[in-house]
Amino acid sequence: MAEQDRPASVDIEPSTPSIARAYDVVLGGRDNFAVDRDIVGEMLKIVPQLPEVAAYNRQALSRGVRYLVEEAGIRQFMDLGSGLPTRENTHQVAQRSAPDARVVYVDNDPIVLSHGRSLLVENDNTTVITADLRDPAAVLAHPEVHRLIDFSEPVGVLLVGILHHLHDSEDPSGVAKAYMDAAPSGSHLFMTSFCASFPEAAALEQTYLSVLGTGRFRTLDELRGFFGDLEMIEPGLVSLPEWRPETPVDHELSVAERLMAGGMARKP
Repeated sequence: MAEQDRPASVDIEPSTPSIARAYDVVLGGRDNFAVDRDIVGEMLKIVPQLPEVAAYNRQALSRGVRYLVEEAGIRQFMDLGSGLPTRENTHQVAQRSAPDARVVYVDNDPIVLSHGRSLLVENDNTTVITADLRDPAAVLAHPEVHRLIDFSEPVGVLLVGILHHLHDSEDPSGVAKAYMDAAPSGSHLFMTSFCASFPEAAALEQTYLSVLGTGRFRTLDELRGFFGDLEMIEPGLVSLPEWRPETPVDHELSVAERLMAGGMARKP
């Protein structure tokens, strides 16, 4: 979409980089500005495999949602920090197996609301809200959340590729806990995040922090803390290609394959 063609009703700031739009750049999308492309260009100088990493993250999201629908029996989802619509979105994966599945997308970038509404105009079981996931109380009180999410039934809480954009001072573990505290027994948390599992991690983290202002690479132990006392689902917290792969992983993982880790846990 050309910049002049963007919806005038959406309050978008083209001179300020956006996490959602930078991710769109990495995925090869068109819903971004020059400032977003410049930032991604700096990141690619450190880890040129970033587009592969984004693809691994989307593939892990699809596998996670399929597991939740087909094996855990989940029929309602909160996709927090969802980013711009792309291929194989949460509602598309979930509703392919369970047409009655309900999905609420949450993002603080208004362009996500604009594009999400056009995508979901004929889907009554899916909605997009503009809200900050760092304020669980406000998100959980939103009327659209209560329209689609029944908190007496298990919920799939997705924090996919977003908690690394929360600084330590913003208490990402506490944020994850707040959503799971609101969900009943049988609910699941699926999380993916940057992982400090390779030598280039420190340099890439500094690039993220200097040009985007966010992007923490945490150790596996730190990431496990996000799950608190929840019951981990096999294979636990692992590099993304190793999380319930469709075909066996029989090679040594590359930097791109180790850049993010993911896992899922169930609330007992």
